[in-house]
Amino acid sequence: MSDNALSSCRAFVFDAYGTLFDVGSAVARLRDSVGDEADRLSALWRQKQLEYTWLRSLMGDFADFWTVTGDALDYAMDQTGKKDPVLRAKLMETYLSLDTFPEVVETLNSLKAKGHKLAILSNGAKHMLISAAKSSGILALFDQIICVDDLKTYKPHPNVYQLAADKLELQPAEISFQSSNGWDIAGAGHFGFRTAWINRTQQPKERLSHDADVILGGLDELLPLIGEPQGA
Repeated sequence: MSDNALSSCRAFVFDAYGTLFDVGSAVARLRDSVGDEADRLSALWRQKQLEYTWLRSLMGDFADFWTVTGDALDYAMDQTGKKDPVLRAKLMETYLSLDTFPEVVETLNSLKAKGHKLAILSNGAKHMLISAAKSSGILALFDQIICVDDLKTYKPHPNVYQLAADKLELQPAEISFQSSNGWDIAGAGHFGFRTAWINRTQQPKERLSHDADVILGGLDELLPLIGEPQGA
């Protein structure tokens, strides 16, 4: 797809965790308390968090993202020998105020100033998303914060992406979806969104049915690719 694939989009929808919010910042803030296993614990926590969303969706056994995040942390702490309830509580608390990536705030402000509709579409529980967005000062920039709590299944199920189209009252092809997760990009592209893969760490592409329309090193690289907002 050419670099102007996003120029006719009327809304920009963002994944939250790993795209706007740096999930690694949770453990990074408490690195001294976690100790030598900090990097391993952080990676395991994220891995199991994602796995549990997919497995629960397949099982038809939904639990909200706060519960899933806690379960994943318990697994990671058990695997790394960190059975410390005080540390666990502190790590969970950090998920409510994760750091944004360096370019996020300025990029969102630029998009908003140009008049574009902005939304978050995330597996995250609503209270988690609101808390993190408020903490980083970006909450007021979004027209919608869309989560899966009522749907009771997780991305990449097509019904999750349909939520954004319904809430924004747009056709899928009018929406540009941004995510750092290749599997999420594949799901969104399969549904019909335009997609921008924010591949900050130069990961190889997923072997799934849909590739990203554009691959970017950061959210700020969106700005040269977009047009002026379309009329209602």
